Amino acid sequence: MTMISWLPLIVLCSSLFTGLIIFLLPEERSGWRTALNMTGATVKVVGVFVMAWGVLVQGAVCEARFTMGLGFDFVLHVDLLSLAFVSLSSNLWFLTTLYAVGYLKGSRNRSRFFGFFSLCVTASTGVALAGNLITFFIFYEFLTLVTYPLVVHQGTPQALAAGRTYLWYAMSAGAVLFLGVVGLQTLAGPYDFVSGGVLGSLEHIGPWEARIIFALLICGLAVKIAFVPLHGWLPAAMVAPAPVSALLHAVAVVKAGAFGVLRVVQDVFGKDFAAQIGVLEPLAAVVAATIIFGSLRALMQNELKRRLAYSTVSQVSYIALGAVVLGPLATVGGLAHLVHQGIMKITLFFCAGIFARSRNIHRIDQMDGLGRTMPVTMALFTIAALGMIGVPPVAGFVSKWYLAQGGIQAGQDWVVVVLVLSSLLNAAYFLPILHRAWFRPCGEEPESGGEQARCGIWEAPWMLLLPTMATAFFSLAAGVFAGWEWSPLGVAQLITSGRGAFP
Repeated sequence: MTMISWLPLIVLCSSLFTGLIIFLLPEERSGWRTALNMTGATVKVVGVFVMAWGVLVQGAVCEARFTMGLGFDFVLHVDLLSLAFVSLSSNLWFLTTLYAVGYLKGSRNRSRFFGFFSLCVTASTGVALAGNLITFFIFYEFLTLVTYPLVVHQGTPQALAAGRTYLWYAMSAGAVLFLGVVGLQTLAGPYDFVSGGVLGSLEHIGPWEARIIFALLICGLAVKIAFVPLHGWLPAAMVAPAPVSALLHAVAVVKAGAFGVLRVVQDVFGKDFAAQIGVLEPLAAVVAATIIFGSLRALMQNELKRRLAYSTVSQVSYIALGAVVLGPLATVGGLAHLVHQGIMKITLFFCAGIFARSRNIHRIDQMDGLGRTMPVTMALFTIAALGMIGVPPVAGFVSKWYLAQGGIQAGQDWVVVVLVLSSLLNAAYFLPILHRAWFRPCGEEPESGGEQARCGIWEAPWMLLLPTMATAFFSLAAGVFAGWEWSPLGVAQLITSGRGAFP
């Protein structure tokens, strides 16, 4: 194997070995734990950059392949789509780790937390780099196992109940996904992910066999991407600490489900073959229903993290929307939203964690005057919230614009109706928060201990504020510099162009 072939393994193992070593550290070795975390995160970021340089500039083939027996290969392969996801994962892991070190300072069981935190990032890296469905399935289920301890980390009855709910949903879906993977392997034999799909060229697979396999695979992925009605675990899991919520919503679990849908539609079936056998229309109906339902449910929530969770149910389905609409512009919009949703949503959860940690604010009706007392944090929250609504020039506007243009391009005008309705609902559940924070006087907050503590300016420690400022800046920059070749939109166009779909 050449050095370039080792890179996917190095990137994968940078968080795996970090996590395994951290498990062995005594609780009081916080300095060693932080150094290990940041070193592992830095190695992963540098490794991904070198992989990107090799693939994009030098045209190198970056792949590690091992035979597992029974005709299965373990394949880590770097293509443009995997590069986009693993870049998002590695960079946000670096920032989330820094945030988590500050957020959990002085709390118990930090070695256990950061050990599983690193394993969680390892699993999402494996999902991103998987070169075939078998390898994808291994890391996808590994992700379920290593995120459970993070959901139940606080050990309260509520956390344990949320963990059981998450495990039941995820393991049941995993069994369905396994049936789909085995069925596909039986019908099609060993295959790797191929741009444009592999099933359309296999004449011995009948349309009904293909439809059943498609249904099994999508149902298996539907829990993690939180399609309605299989979304119930996600709001329940909000009992986890803020860094875990940020990781679940922006980097790991829901994003792994969305990435899986992209792989199945584009690289296993292919959009054209999927449209030919008539499976995209039912999936589009589920996606549209999820986008509207998630926004409606968000509107009803008073707890901030639950409102953000239902917002995720809606917003992550934009990625799937790009996969089911036939126009290439929609594909670009969906792929760009893979990154845009991640950086905007992680900003919102970072801010929610700061409000909870610094001011003991968990509910929206407690946020009166917060813009005056925490102006920097609230400004960062505002940028991300406006992006979620689709206000230019924040990144969310770019995603929605391309998705809408893609719908018109494909003659599917219902896409525009769904996006407009969803954006109105986004505004209906985000703007009241901003109004409370910026235009109302400081609210009564008995726990904060007096008028000065309640209404004085008091920002979070730099370890919480710096990562939040970085992700808010990226949310804004991704929209302002969307025309740059290496912006998330530019990379999405490159990916789609590489697939022969973008003009």
